[in-house]
Amino acid sequence: MLRHTMLLSFCAAVSLAALSAARAADSDTTTPPAATQTTTTCTDGKIWSDEKKECIAPEDLKPADGKTPEEQKKSERRIDDKLYEAAREFAYAGQYENALRALRAAHDQEDPRILNYLGYNTRKLGNMQLGMSYYRRALQKDENYILARSYMGQALIEQGDIEGARVQLVEIRDRGGENTWAYRALLQSLGGERASY
Repeated sequence: MLRHTMLLSFCAAVSLAALSAARAADSDTTTPPAATQTTTTCTDGKIWSDEKKECIAPEDLKPADGKTPEEQKKSERRIDDKLYEAAREFAYAGQYENALRALRAAHDQEDPRILNYLGYNTRKLGNMQLGMSYYRRALQKDENYILARSYMGQALIEQGDIEGARVQLVEIRDRGGENTWAYRALLQSLGGERASY
């Protein structure tokens, strides 16, 4: 019986490690977002609402009243997903302030995706120190979030910390992300030089 329990525990640990590696590789978004009405029609950082067929302020995206706590949480998550996608679209369009506005409207300000993109857009607006703090917070929440490691590595290169960037490259590789955009982008930023440790 003890041997069977130990075997089950071992299998669970291996499965958890595989899931973490899969999540690490899956947290890699390589395709730029398609331009939608958010960046083609809306102005002043507003986001296109398919439901309302109009541009609305990110702060006005709220769940409907009268939901159970579980329904409320799911609704908030859907809204955060929409805000995250809008922030990506804004960032790819070079609209970093609008991206930050969308991210700041998210319900879960501790979501690693939100923290990572807060870091990216803040850094792009010139506040490297604050951007790095967001990357660190994202990695405190999910050490396997390889996209945050890639962006942090690129920021380290901008600061002249090549060794620190190489450490992030190795971390991405060791977390199952060697065949991802996050790894390739950081590797390319390092001039194609692989870290051997």
